Amino acid sequence: MVTAIVLVTTESERVQEAAQAIIDIEGVTEAYSVTGPYDLVVMVRIEDFEKLADIVPGKIAQVPGVARTETMVAFRCYSNYDLDRVWSLGFEEE
Repeated sequence: MVTAIVLVTTESERVQEAAQAIIDIEGVTEAYSVTGPYDLVVMVRIEDFEKLADIVPGKIAQVPGVARTETMVAFRCYSNYDLDRVWSLGFEEE
């Protein structure tokens, strides 16, 4: 599984419109509206690295309102969320 984090800058006042269009792209699992120099943080999870070229410049960057993208590819995932799920398997909270 390939995970990419795409930092998106949008044209002013088009954040919500762009986010709604981006989340409909196959391979995009989440889109977060954020503070700071970027408007959106988009998570892309795909089986094949080659598909990343189709998704980021071919689809995300072409969404109306998207002005710029910057992509980071994840090497590994460290997550407390995943660890909590594994350790709690078979246990029910009372």
